[in-house]
Amino acid sequence: MARLVVLYKKPADPAAFDAYYMSTHVPIAKQIPGLVRYEISTGEVWTPQGASPYHLAAVLTFDSFDALHAGLGSPEGQAAARDIGRFAPEGADMVMFDTRDV
Repeated sequence: MARLVVLYKKPADPAAFDAYYMSTHVPIAKQIPGLVRYEISTGEVWTPQGASPYHLAAVLTFDSFDALHAGLGSPEGQAAARDIGRFAPEGADMVMFDTRDV
């Protein structure tokens, strides 16, 4: 499985962020081809040292790294990427990786 983790920085207006994210961004992102699971954090996002600069964490799962790359490169993936600028001007950090059971 391959994962895309998106860490959204704390917004100026958390309520507006949450409303837009759930009503607009999630439906756009769920259209990305190859997406098999979409999880988001609930409550505060913490580090082992305490509070973090992040408001929300999203984990998108794909069957493979190739499927992840193809999904992000698709028109639906590009639409989701463009949409981030509409509701998260503070930005987001993203990491992608493949996984294996150990």
